[in-house]
Amino acid sequence: MLPVSLTVDPAFRVGPVRRRTFGSFVEHLGRCVYTGIHDPGHPTADEDGFRGDVIALTRELGISTVRYPGGNFVSGYRWEDGIGPRDQRPTRLDVAWHSSDPNLVGVDEFMRWTKKSGTEAMMAVNLGTRGIQEAMDLLEYCNVPGGTRLSDLRRANGAPDPYRVTMWCLGNEMDGPWQLGQMSAYEYGRLAARTAAGMRMIDPNIELVACGSSGVVMPTFGEWERIVLQEAYEQVDYISAHAYYWEEDGDLGSFLASAVDMDHFVESVTATADSVRAHKKVAKRVHISFDEWNVWYQDRAESRPPTGDDWPVAPVLLEDRYNVADAVVVGNLLISLLRHTDRVHSASLAQLVNAIAPIMTEPGGRSWRQTIFHPFAQASAFASGEVLRVAIEAPTYETAKFGDVPVADAVATWDAETGALALFAVNRSTTDTVEMTVDVRSLPGLTRVVDATSLSNPDHTWQATADDSTSVLPRTNPSVKLDSGTLTVEVPPVSWNTVRLGI
Repeated sequence: MLPVSLTVDPAFRVGPVRRRTFGSFVEHLGRCVYTGIHDPGHPTADEDGFRGDVIALTRELGISTVRYPGGNFVSGYRWEDGIGPRDQRPTRLDVAWHSSDPNLVGVDEFMRWTKKSGTEAMMAVNLGTRGIQEAMDLLEYCNVPGGTRLSDLRRANGAPDPYRVTMWCLGNEMDGPWQLGQMSAYEYGRLAARTAAGMRMIDPNIELVACGSSGVVMPTFGEWERIVLQEAYEQVDYISAHAYYWEEDGDLGSFLASAVDMDHFVESVTATADSVRAHKKVAKRVHISFDEWNVWYQDRAESRPPTGDDWPVAPVLLEDRYNVADAVVVGNLLISLLRHTDRVHSASLAQLVNAIAPIMTEPGGRSWRQTIFHPFAQASAFASGEVLRVAIEAPTYETAKFGDVPVADAVATWDAETGALALFAVNRSTTDTVEMTVDVRSLPGLTRVVDATSLSNPDHTWQATADDSTSVLPRTNPSVKLDSGTLTVEVPPVSWNTVRLGI
C-alpha cells in the first residue's frame, strides 16, 4: 500500500467554486440534438419533442451552462434557418460533419430546452462564413425586449420576453485548418474586436469569449493567444481553451496523468493573458473559458464522418463508450479545473448526449449514464464555497509523456457557512492501493464523516451499456476514518474518490 499525505487548510484558498465550471455543450453533431435531446417519438417526449429522460439526467448531472450550437458546426450556421414554422425551415448541408441538418431545433427551441433543464444558455456566433452584422442580428433577436424587426420576430415566434443570454462565444476554433473560415491570429483578433464592439452597442452587459487555441499541440499555441488578445483584450472577457487529445493509446500510466497537461494548458494561457495585460498597462484581467474538454478517441471508426454523396441527418458520430479509466481521468481533469478556479471561470464538458458524452440514448428507446457521468455529477453536487489547494506528498511514477508524476492528485472545497468539506481525489497507480492520510486539523469543527465513495473496478476497461450501467458505480468506501483532525482512507488503483466531512 502506497502512503500519501494530504494537507487541507483554509489558508490555501484559490477562489470561489464557480457554478459555470460544470457546464456542457450541445452541438448539431451526430445524435447530440436529434435523438439526443430532441426525439419527438420518444415515450417521454414533451410538446416540443424534448426527451424527458434526458432532461432528468441533465439535471442529475448538475449541468450549469450549455454552449450551443457549436463547435465546428457554427462556422457554417445560418441561425435564421432555425426559427419560425418548422415546416418552412430549410434542410442545409453541415459541411463540418458531412451531414444534413433539418433545422427542427433552433434558437427558440434550445432556449425552451434550457428553461426545462434548468441550465444557462451560452451562445456561439458564426465568424467563419459570416461576420459582425449576423452576430449583432442574433443578439438583437435574443436580447432586445421588442420594438425592432428582429426582436418583434422573436415575439411573433412565441417568445414575448427576451432571452437575455449573457455569455457569447465569438466564433469557434478559428486557428484550425478544419474550420470553415480559418484565419490568422491577427485577422481573427481584429474581427473579434470589431464584432465585440458592435454587440456591446446592443447589450453592454454581455460577456464575450474570444477563440483561444484548439489545443497545446497547435503549432501557433501561445502566439495565437498573444496576438488575439493584443487585438481584442479590451473588448473580451474570456479566452477559450479546447482540449480532447487525452486518450489511452496503450500507455495507461500517461493517460491517467492527463491532468498534468491540462494544468500546463491553463497556466500557459494565464501567463500569456497576463503578459498582454502588463503590456497594455490595464487593470482588467481576461480569464479562461475552457469550453470544450473531454476524453476523445479520435482514431476510432465512430469518429469518422460520412463521405461522398452520403449526407445523413443525425448519423452515429463520435459515440465513444467510456470505461472506468476514462472516468478517473475525467475526474482528475475536473480536479485541475477546480484547482485553477481563480482563472478558469467557465468550462464545458463536450458534449452532453451521445457524441463523446456522459449521457447515451437509443432513438426512441433507453437512456443511460456512462462512467464519466459519475465524477462530474459528484463534483457538481458536492463542490461548494471556496476551492482549497491541497498540499500533497506522494510517491511518483514515471510516464512516457509527462515525466515523473505523483500517484495521487486531489482538490478540496470548503463551505464556511455550512461547515462542509468535500475532498476529491484520484489514485493514478495501476497496481497499488493508496492509503491517504489527510490533515484537516486547521478545520477543527470537522467531526463527522458524511460519506466516502470510490469509483473503481479490477477491470479498468469496464464500460456501461444500456443493459448494464449500474454494476460499476461510486460505492461507499468503508475504510474511511476521522480521528482528532486526521482523516485516513484507502483508495483502490485507478480510482476516483470523494470524501465529505461535516460539523
